[in-house]
Amino acid sequence: MIEVTATPEASGWTCHVNVEDAGRTVSEHIVRATTQDLESLSPGARVEDLVRRSFEFLLERESPQSILRTFTLADISLYFPEYASVIGRK
Repeated sequence: MIEVTATPEASGWTCHVNVEDAGRTVSEHIVRATTQDLESLSPGARVEDLVRRSFEFLLERESPQSILRTFTLADISLYFPEYASVIGRK
């Protein structure tokens, strides 16, 4: 299960993400998302939904413990160039 809590900021949001398995927290992350990220990757969506889908994308490719503890949504494309096109289709 992926739990996302977003806190609004001047340029976007800081999202606290907990990845849980069988009711226990497996990993915790801080993800920064800008309004531009939301508009370009998932227009009209809630930031929590975009971050959750982004974590689903990451978890299909690596373990929760391998995901950076702090990053921006834009950072994902540095490691996975297909990220924007995959997320845009969901």
